[in-house]
Amino acid sequence: MNVKRIVPHLIVVLLVAFVWLPTALSQDDIVELKSDAFMKHTRPAAVFMHDAHNEKAGLEDCFRCHHLYEDGKLVPEEDSAGTACADCHALKKQGGQPGLMTAYHKQCKGCHVEQDKGPLACGQCHVKD
Repeated sequence: MNVKRIVPHLIVVLLVAFVWLPTALSQDDIVELKSDAFMKHTRPAAVFMHDAHNEKAGLEDCFRCHHLYEDGKLVPEEDSAGTACADCHALKKQGGQPGLMTAYHKQCKGCHVEQDKGPLACGQCHVKD
């Protein structure tokens, strides 16, 4: 075994791992709020760092964002975590239930307005590359 030939390859592998690994691991918390229900996107999907947001906002209960309705009534302190918004919200408004885009905006922006914190302008969440 020729060590002089192996060392340069090992260094390259380690450098690639060193550069790539932190990037790969840091994306575990990034959620792109994107639904296939929207056929055409006019803006990029919102990027939402779930855990960092909840920590900064002091949110511990899932039901604060992941609400649950049964028979048209909010079920207090129950959540719909793990269920996609599009599973309950159609693209267009249905009766008293908001359409999908309105539901996203009402949930996020509504809380930001209520708390007087967080982004409100379109480009603050829907960031163009």
